[in-house]
Amino acid sequence: MNSTLTLTANLGLATVMVAATVLLHFWGLILLIRLMGHTGQRLNARESRMGQAGLLVVVVFGIFALHTLEIWLYALVFIGLGQFHALEPALYFSTVTFVTLGYGDLLLNRDWRLLGAIEAANGVILIAWSTAFLFNVTARLRALEHDWLKPKD
Repeated sequence: MNSTLTLTANLGLATVMVAATVLLHFWGLILLIRLMGHTGQRLNARESRMGQAGLLVVVVFGIFALHTLEIWLYALVFIGLGQFHALEPALYFSTVTFVTLGYGDLLLNRDWRLLGAIEAANGVILIAWSTAFLFNVTARLRALEHDWLKPKD
């Protein structure tokens, strides 16, 4: 590919991938919020610690599932571009790129390396979003606990 075409292809595909993963993340977090609301209504003061722990486990696994789907999307794109010929190396590359670990033992060819760099930036943003979400969930659970422990008038 010539350099202008390569840059255009990278930026175009990266734009589609960022949009797809952000929307997937957004709707996944909305689903988790609805699940928490449904589950949170059944918690009571007697089971608050176990309920909180269970809810946090559900949220963490939900977030982990979202990141897994996002990583798989990138891995499938890399396979589709012919960068990897099997699922395992594509998933491995996508995972270490998404979490910005970047071992460097597997590389994209020169034509698609910008897409890999954008996956890393995308991963940082989505992981930070997940961290903020989990922090917010924890803060709300602490507020609920405070309300549960407050003496009744």
